[in-house]
Amino acid sequence: MEHSDHYHYHVIRRALDHIDAARAPLSLEALADKMDMSPAHFQRVFSRWAGVSPKRYQQYLALGHAKTLLAENFTTLATADAVGLSGSGRLHDLFLTWEAMSPGDFAKGGADLTIHWGKFDSPFGPVIAMGTDRGICGLGFTSEMGDDWAYDDLARRWPNATFSHDPHTIAPWVEAAMSLRGDAKLVMIGAPFQLKVWEALMTIPSGQVTTYSEIAGAIDHPRAVRAVGTAVGRNPISWLIPCHRAMRKSGGLGGYHWGLPVKRALLAWESARQEAG
Repeated sequence: MEHSDHYHYHVIRRALDHIDAARAPLSLEALADKMDMSPAHFQRVFSRWAGVSPKRYQQYLALGHAKTLLAENFTTLATADAVGLSGSGRLHDLFLTWEAMSPGDFAKGGADLTIHWGKFDSPFGPVIAMGTDRGICGLGFTSEMGDDWAYDDLARRWPNATFSHDPHTIAPWVEAAMSLRGDAKLVMIGAPFQLKVWEALMTIPSGQVTTYSEIAGAIDHPRAVRAVGTAVGRNPISWLIPCHRAMRKSGGLGGYHWGLPVKRALLAWESARQEAG
């Protein structure tokens, strides 16, 4: 990807820090001044990334927006008319396909499996990506947790695998996912219960949310809300398996494995993109 396609996230991340630190919404001029940019330039950079103005995005980023999402954009998985990113809820022109490894393959802890990995840019900062010859199996944001933490977290899930620093092998899938254009493939490596939860997450359209209890009911384990929450948190493929769209029934954000600031940015960005059309 060219530099212009990196969404200027280093600028955006600083802007989000200023927005979070402010007691009231910041004007375009105030934000631009903090970024040492002209208002017009900052507006262009920010709108390219978010799809809406900084003023509008701040409304989506507000802490109370989670409850608004749950009230207005809640989806019932049993009646969803889209199948995640491969259906009408997909992001832009990204077509995503996935397959799940067998329980036997999972039980072997990645034995006889070569996992290629590399560091890539995303709309939400750097990511560590991992994949087999069949598709992406790991995607972790590093802006909050750091590169080493994200790599170790993903790698120890498959302790018997061979890891090869080989970004070129998985680059076409990763770059398709990050540019939101083309075909991306996923390989889900997990325990059977986890796979059910992750597949349920894939049915949540972009810009909508659901609850842990709704997921539990959808996979026929209505009492396993806590176990569902754990499985959501163990999702190794951030963003593309959209665990950020799962929330507490109370309207609280719940946790996020890669850092709550990233979850808030993801939800706000998707809401903004939905508005922008």
